[in-house]
Amino acid sequence: MPWNWQLPDWPKFYYDPKEMIQLEKRFLLGLGNASAFLKSIDPAERNRFIVEILSVEGEKSSKIEGELLERESIQSSIKKHFGLKPNRQKDGKKERGMAELLCDVYETYNQDLTHEMFWKWHSMLFQGMTEIDERGIYRSHPEPMQIVSNRYDSPRVYFEAPPSEKIFDEMAQYIDWFNASKSSESSLGRAAIAHLYFENIHPFEDGNGRIGRILVEKVLSQAIEQPILIAVSKVIDKRKKEYYDALGICNRSLDAQQWVLFFGEVILQAQEDSICLLQFLIQKSKMFSSLLGKINERQEKVLLRIFSEGPEGFKGGLSAENYIAITKTSRATATRDLVDLVQKGALRKTGELRHTRYWLNLEG
Repeated sequence: MPWNWQLPDWPKFYYDPKEMIQLEKRFLLGLGNASAFLKSIDPAERNRFIVEILSVEGEKSSKIEGELLERESIQSSIKKHFGLKPNRQKDGKKERGMAELLCDVYETYNQDLTHEMFWKWHSMLFQGMTEIDERGIYRSHPEPMQIVSNRYDSPRVYFEAPPSEKIFDEMAQYIDWFNASKSSESSLGRAAIAHLYFENIHPFEDGNGRIGRILVEKVLSQAIEQPILIAVSKVIDKRKKEYYDALGICNRSLDAQQWVLFFGEVILQAQEDSICLLQFLIQKSKMFSSLLGKINERQEKVLLRIFSEGPEGFKGGLSAENYIAITKTSRATATRDLVDLVQKGALRKTGELRHTRYWLNLEG
């Protein structure tokens, strides 16, 4: 049975845009809510949100591929790019490359795609990495580009992409489609197809997933005519098996209906997460403003550490043992500090004795 790119109508993926109407309405409503929040905060808080959302996207997109990056290092590189005070003087090569890629997509969202843009993105992502033979160019190796199960006893080929000799022409066709599809009836549908179509070509030796996901950011930014601030990869990482299963349905078919509906829901979930993160950062700013000069360095360090975990906080809550480990203080001092933070309204306490846990005391 042929792969989808071997079918006569390739690359004409199809779906019913009418099925996307309700998803599009929810997407537009979410944009309105996010816009209202962003207008209500000062520039410093907005910058913190931009840095946070871009770094989350970079960290999670890499994690999907099994690459673990330090979020603080990504944030530091992003801050340097935007002329903000960085967290540290020196950042990791991988983190710096991902940060440069994210910032470039953020700043050039309204520009047409070109081969040179793809090559630049790939060079950014793998800068200084000698283990990548073909950096900043499309793949050229004669071996088939296959997605294979990692079972040694019974390996299975899930998908085989077009051969390297066809890649330049396939990408030329992809670029033409991408640039001509800006007026698509469904922005969510266009984003889903842009990602699916690119992943099926798989034009690079490595990095296809990460570049394929930033194309989603570019599509949605073009749809709203400003850089979109959502972390799609965070949701994909949580729903990775569903994501790969949905992609796999299209391996031998151009019927993208199920994929488009699934990916539309992923985008909406990412949008909701983004609004939650924005509210979370606003409340963080309010809390530290209210506690200015009222807490010690240990307490500030612990609060910052909890906030760094994101809206979900510490899994299972903060324990006295956590506090001691973070601050390197005694149990008696930790107990006094925690009681004080509860009294000041920064934390709330649940449980008793060894089951005692502490949580950020946030509104809503």
